[in-house]
Amino acid sequence: MDRRKFIAFLSALAASYKLKFPLSLKAAEVASAPAVSGGGFPDLIAVMGGLPADMFELALKAAGGIDRFVKAGQKVLVKPNIGWDKTPEEGANTSPALVKKIVELCFKAGAKEVNVFDNTCNQWRACYSNSQIEKAVLEAGGKMLMANSADYFTRIDLPAGKVLKEVEVHQAWLDSDVIINVPILKHHGGARMTSAMKNLMGVVWNRRFYHSNDLHQCIADFTTCSKKPTLNVVDAYNVMMRNGPRGVSTADLATRKMLILSTDMVAADVASAKIMDLTPADVSYIAKAAAHGVGIADLEKLRVERLKM
Repeated sequence: MDRRKFIAFLSALAASYKLKFPLSLKAAEVASAPAVSGGGFPDLIAVMGGLPADMFELALKAAGGIDRFVKAGQKVLVKPNIGWDKTPEEGANTSPALVKKIVELCFKAGAKEVNVFDNTCNQWRACYSNSQIEKAVLEAGGKMLMANSADYFTRIDLPAGKVLKEVEVHQAWLDSDVIINVPILKHHGGARMTSAMKNLMGVVWNRRFYHSNDLHQCIADFTTCSKKPTLNVVDAYNVMMRNGPRGVSTADLATRKMLILSTDMVAADVASAKIMDLTPADVSYIAKAAAHGVGIADLEKLRVERLKM
């Protein structure tokens, strides 16, 4: 039994007996064998100890590489959080270096185009510029799209929605072959936490409806949209632990140096809640989305791989 299989075996054994076994692999081990024991790839990958772009590359390697998610000639949408007129150091928006790396790798995989946008909370020009995401995307060859007018959005029905029955969605969301959802993990006053599912509010036009009609249920209802993220990449390097989603100062941040990668946005949010020192029960849209059948909230039912740089 090689080292990788041995670690996986011990982890499974520990789980069977509910033992606290710290599964932690190093970058060199992942480079030589990206698939978990038993074949296939992990359902969720958590990386700790590096810079956001570096942790993403390590997680992506363990997940099978960019070619698993992006094919030649495809149109890719990368959806970070760019909602606030804040600098990267203030932790309100996704790391620009992480976004740049994702755009670069999409083109390396042969993407025909890579678009980036957010329906911002503050003035969009200031958000795009001061977050430094616009600069990063353009340097990587991507394109920034506008989202400051209802003209960019198309109304769709959500038949499975309990509260949110219809919604105006950015046309780029509907037109894309691949969607990479890249939230920054942080506190939110109303939703308790912003991560994978909450970040999708940035692709809809009328967010006021969410806030006045059961925010948690609306967040969960949007996940029933037939077009879903292909991949979720949670930036948890500097985590805003209070005063979110805008933040007051860098004193609101805790340096976690972590990143979560998963095709399952519900699972990604469960892992995110743990980083925030919350339980899934503290963030009620997690259970509501799981009830819709769009993801799995019980991480014990998934193959989780933890990597350390």
